[in-house]
Amino acid sequence: MASSKPILCGPCHKGEVTTKADIWCYNCDEGLCSTCLKHHKRSKGTCDHKTIDTKSYKPSIQAIKTECDKHGQQLNLYCPSHLMPCCDECISTSHSKCTGIKSLAGVVEKTKIEKSKESVETDINSILNSLKTIINNKSKNIKTGENQYHLEKKLCQETDIIWNQEKSKATDFISEIEVKTKSLREMKEHLQTVTSQTSKQQSFLGVHQIEQQVHQCQRYVEDLETDERVKEVDIKMKENDEIDKILSKLGSLESLGEVTVVKTEVAMNIDTSVKREAQVESQEQSNINNMTMNIGTKIKINMRTYITDMICLVDGRVIVVEECGKVNLLTSDGKLQKELPIPGGVYSVTQINQNTIAITYPNETAIKIFNMENDTVTKVIKLDKGCYGLSFYNNSLAVGLDTDEIRIIDLEGNTSKSIPVESESDLDNLVYCNDRVIYSDYYRNAVYCYDESGKQIWRYTQDLEGPQGLCTDTYGNIIVADYGSNRIIVISKDGQNSKVLLSKGDGLENSLCISFKHNECSGFICDKTSNYLTKFNLTYR
Repeated sequence: MASSKPILCGPCHKGEVTTKADIWCYNCDEGLCSTCLKHHKRSKGTCDHKTIDTKSYKPSIQAIKTECDKHGQQLNLYCPSHLMPCCDECISTSHSKCTGIKSLAGVVEKTKIEKSKESVETDINSILNSLKTIINNKSKNIKTGENQYHLEKKLCQETDIIWNQEKSKATDFISEIEVKTKSLREMKEHLQTVTSQTSKQQSFLGVHQIEQQVHQCQRYVEDLETDERVKEVDIKMKENDEIDKILSKLGSLESLGEVTVVKTEVAMNIDTSVKREAQVESQEQSNINNMTMNIGTKIKINMRTYITDMICLVDGRVIVVEECGKVNLLTSDGKLQKELPIPGGVYSVTQINQNTIAITYPNETAIKIFNMENDTVTKVIKLDKGCYGLSFYNNSLAVGLDTDEIRIIDLEGNTSKSIPVESESDLDNLVYCNDRVIYSDYYRNAVYCYDESGKQIWRYTQDLEGPQGLCTDTYGNIIVADYGSNRIIVISKDGQNSKVLLSKGDGLENSLCISFKHNECSGFICDKTSNYLTKFNLTYR
């Protein structure tokens, strides 16, 4: 739809003359009257600019940023390590150690915009299909629940209250997804306009900016896999045990039964074949020799007490567990937000979903599930041994028990697998991912990797001096805080090779815990006495 408001000629307007524009120039981002257009076409610097008749121009097209948000300078360079356009100031402040910096114009010239557009459009369609499936499932769920509600409401008025609560949650969830769906459709429409009605550099930047928004939506959909709201809800009646005695003891019967909400996992069928690919083609980045880690900001937290664990939450906040059992919630910039009201004795922590964490209590031989939004313990899983290291993956928990077993359990506490390890093992730090369990043994100076069947895949001991905290990158490589040597070491996914990423010379001291931010190549390192949170950035050349 053409603009209803007249577009003025930019050059004339600068000369304080009001002239109606006949043509719009995408490169100059302004209108041109017939007179100024002649000069525009004759000028060497503007003769090849992309123009369109103002009757066909759509001023509603979102502005494509050609300047850096942070520094206000023109985006004229490209960092292949971080896959992002940069300005001169960005290079000197944030990318000084990055290699292979290129001219943005050169990168744009070699980039096939149409191929990039198709890739982003495929991502959008995949996310739309996933969200459509969730909406359909929840809508069917509401209809099924309505039927159950009408059948069972005669038995207990409590059904009315509980079902209305669940229906409201489901309806709100659908509304939330529909907002995302609308946003994705707008991105898809914008994608078409960006690549057809702008200059090539603007097209490149426009596709890049849309790609970042699509990645945020992809993370949203990925997080839904562990979101309680996706589960199918059934209203069930638990029969009262006294109903058999109704004839003899009718007076003692207080209710016909108990109404419960049963949540069932729903297969979301997310198209995992859709990978996040940058517009600029790059080499395979999983080789640890291509990895570089830089230290960023060192944030003083001054807890000045020994810690046992530290993790980054999906929303960017950080949890630090003190040896005394206190659990501190920090903002993404390291400021203490609050101490979680969790009973003392906590050892290790892992995140289950946006608002839920699981924590181990060695002395109580229990894992407690804690809701951070409501500040309540929602479940206690009793175990038969002291529990230490803890990690969540694929709707299951891997927990280190005493010194001789890693057990994989579901969130109800049912054991699915038991992995026996060497006796007297240190099981304080472990990671469960990609169907493998990896743990560091401080006393044996080793890192072990087991598959879910209990088979040891590899054992790494070279040059380790008291390995402690560990995490994995996107490619399955293991990043280890080697406490005794004051180093951060990466071990390849197959356990065959390693590389020192940071050492004491880089400013490390007593590094105990390390954790990546959600879906990022950066995170935090925390020292044993919790004086600092040290931010790190990991790049792949």
